[in-house]
Amino acid sequence: MKKIAWITDSTCGLSQEFIKQNNIHVLPMIVNINGISYREDVDITKEEVYELLKIHGEGAKTSQPNFGEFVTLYEELKEEYDLGIAIHASSALTGTYQSSISAGEMAGFPVEVIDSKIGSYALGKMISNGIELQKNGKTYEEIVQILRTYPEQTEMYLLPESLEQLKRSGRVSTTQAAFANLLSINLLLKFEDGKVVVQEKIRSKRKAARKIFQIVEKAITDHHVKEVCILHAGVKEKAEHWKSELEKIHHSIQFKIETLVPVAGVHTGFGTMSVSWLKTE
Repeated sequence: MKKIAWITDSTCGLSQEFIKQNNIHVLPMIVNINGISYREDVDITKEEVYELLKIHGEGAKTSQPNFGEFVTLYEELKEEYDLGIAIHASSALTGTYQSSISAGEMAGFPVEVIDSKIGSYALGKMISNGIELQKNGKTYEEIVQILRTYPEQTEMYLLPESLEQLKRSGRVSTTQAAFANLLSINLLLKFEDGKVVVQEKIRSKRKAARKIFQIVEKAITDHHVKEVCILHAGVKEKAEHWKSELEKIHHSIQFKIETLVPVAGVHTGFGTMSVSWLKTE
């Protein structure tokens, strides 16, 4: 049986324990806060990022790994593995997908590179499902074929805390941010074909949370979703409250809590809440 290497970037949101257990090769994204650059999950934990964002959130930035890191990784992998499967964050938001393709070609390592069109929990779920398929004896070709169907089966909604950060990062226009702030409107965002778009404008946080709960209910009803992830940008108590409320309504659904990957949280601000799922199990 051919030996497969699994590659991703730190937007996958997978736990360090799972990464080590399954020998996943993760290239860290870069978070710059208060003029200092940190490699995500290497120099700083997700929780530490959000502690810093509480104080120095204004002007925080992110960047992708250096292209040379991709080349070096693939040069090393071809000595040990026959093939690779790489799943990266949405190509509409970061260049890791294209860098991975180019580096694989440069290093001469045969790797199937998949654009997840998303990030965080849903990206990690694609990888964990892929590894499960491998353990169940699926061939390399079968695994890749199944994984390539996943990007169209994911959903992720975000309720940002900071419109100023979204404006600085270009995720929303200056006009949108000014209009929303003036009228105390909350922007409910969603991933659509790899891009983050405004799904709805809502007048209060309470109404926005209620809307997200309705969206979760529709996904459970329409797509028979069995697992929903509640993600938070440094506000775990709020995530636990959401989990408790949702469990009262949906008794048979698995609700889990994860910290939103900092690359997303930096742009949406400390306190952001999110929900995500994969429609197809």
